[in-house]
Amino acid sequence: MANVSDEDAAATEMSLSSNHEDWIKIQESLKKVLIEEDDFKWKLPNPKSTSSTQSIPIEEEEERELEELKYVGGFDVSFSKEDPSIACGSLVVLELPGMKVTYHDFSLVRLYVHYVPGFLAFREAPLLLDLLENMKKQANQFYPQLLMVDGNGVLHPRGFGLACHLGVLTDLPAIGIGKNLHHVDGLTQSGVIQLLKAKESSGEEFVTLMGRSGRTWGVAMRSTKVSSKPIFVSIGHRVSLDTAINIVKMTCKYRVPEPIRQADIISREHIRKSPNLVGILEIKSSDY
Repeated sequence: MANVSDEDAAATEMSLSSNHEDWIKIQESLKKVLIEEDDFKWKLPNPKSTSSTQSIPIEEEEERELEELKYVGGFDVSFSKEDPSIACGSLVVLELPGMKVTYHDFSLVRLYVHYVPGFLAFREAPLLLDLLENMKKQANQFYPQLLMVDGNGVLHPRGFGLACHLGVLTDLPAIGIGKNLHHVDGLTQSGVIQLLKAKESSGEEFVTLMGRSGRTWGVAMRSTKVSSKPIFVSIGHRVSLDTAINIVKMTCKYRVPEPIRQADIISREHIRKSPNLVGILEIKSSDY
């Protein structure tokens, strides 16, 4: 007969298994409305203005009437070293092209959802969605036109990572920026790094992540010449991979895009400065 601790362990494992099944169903349901192409009403900032007097095609005229991408949001979550259940989520909005911080907010929370590979959204998404919803309720003029997420998009075992979750649930264009590669469709981090090294001499900045199936999952990019480690860029929602690559290039001063880097700085700062965490918001799996 099993002792009490064995029974508790078995019950915990069964509960986690049940959660995973539910989470997969949610991912599959949301994935049905995922858009993997450009679907937005703005254009990328273009430093090369044209003053030509020649006739301009109708398509270019229409593009000229579009507003430029101006406000880009970055999300990040940092965790306490003393208590890994304590997290600080931060939202930063930068204004292009100068990348000036126009808005930032944060929230300290206690998370009761453990990290499970492939299910990051069920741990972090409620916190990040809450920050964005607060901004929306304020009718803030700097509400982002695009989200850059510290987490993968379609580069994910089920093709639906944190960036996809946030993009679909907010209906905002989103880009996933991963620091580590999911081993999907035959892709491996060591193999990708070798490919990047092989292309250094040619001056190419990234390699396309094409799996054994022939599907393109994203790109591995060395975002600056001094970056020793690549980042992994993938579609989140309503943005094509080509557009995602252009925006990442446009917003990188260091290894990761500036909206995410600034969000990381803020979340780490508040975790470090807030030893007394009494009264923080508690987030459980039922809150998702």
